[in-house]
Amino acid sequence: MTGAPRVLVTGPIPGPALDVLREGNVDGAPVIVDAWDGDEPMPRAELLQRSRDCHGIVCLLTEQVDAEVLNACGPQLRVVANVAVGYNNLDVPAIHEHGAVATNTPGVLTDATADIALALILMTTRRLGEGERVIRAGEPWKWAMSFHLGTGIAGKRLGIVGMGAIGRALARRARACGMTIAYSNRRPVDPDVAAALGASFASLDELVSTSDVVSIHCPYTPDTHHLFDAALLARMRPDAFLVNTARGPIIDEAALVDALERQIIAGAGLDVFEHEPSVHPGLVHRDDVVLLPHLGSATVETRTAMAVLAVRNCLAVLNDEPPLTPIR
Repeated sequence: MTGAPRVLVTGPIPGPALDVLREGNVDGAPVIVDAWDGDEPMPRAELLQRSRDCHGIVCLLTEQVDAEVLNACGPQLRVVANVAVGYNNLDVPAIHEHGAVATNTPGVLTDATADIALALILMTTRRLGEGERVIRAGEPWKWAMSFHLGTGIAGKRLGIVGMGAIGRALARRARACGMTIAYSNRRPVDPDVAAALGASFASLDELVSTSDVVSIHCPYTPDTHHLFDAALLARMRPDAFLVNTARGPIIDEAALVDALERQIIAGAGLDVFEHEPSVHPGLVHRDDVVLLPHLGSATVETRTAMAVLAVRNCLAVLNDEPPLTPIR
């Protein structure tokens, strides 16, 4: 590479990650950093304009990096480093065809996301969101044996859809709470891992029809788009809860609203949404739904680690070294 490399950062990232990028060098040349710091996601036209002649892109999940962006970058683009573990915002085949490397940030957000999944399980089953709203609304209340009863999770069956790192982290937490663990996956996990978690393998149909709580942790792909449609939701038990901390479009939100209205399932806890940041209006005012604004990885430690990993991936590729976490 001749001259100083230029890297576009498509949104605000933690200062320590920007420092790593600005202090980095490629073949002895300092990196020219073009960082978007607007409060709103970078407009598409701005993204296309600022992508021109860049060697690397460090992007957030709010930006779609597709053939149009790649063409705007030109042939010198070497790497697209996504600050997320999911990468449905990247056209990975197009990036590879362009001759660039795509990377993501797995591992560093595992515990934070599993924590949120467990929180949603507790919030939905124990009706904690409803309880807080009673206090904040100034409604009269008093302790009584039958007041605001939820359901306990000890001894209940948790069905995990997608037994990757986050699914396994949730299984460890839920087992500590006394839940039994079942999982559905493209293939069974290593027997030693399953034994350590006390987890049994099940088909998706069996999992949703026998679990007290179903928690989604599979990647979002064309095959998992609307995986939880009306037909699959109908297989759930009427006293079961659905939790999603993966990607919103895995659930058909219109079908979920219908299932809740017809009491096909007991409730849902959602951290992600089909048309984020918009939320289906049929969900917003329901007491049997807990809604969080995509907080799965939202800790200072986790977001910083994600951004630093993405930046290190970017610098590695620009220095003709293998990235730490490539997308194959």
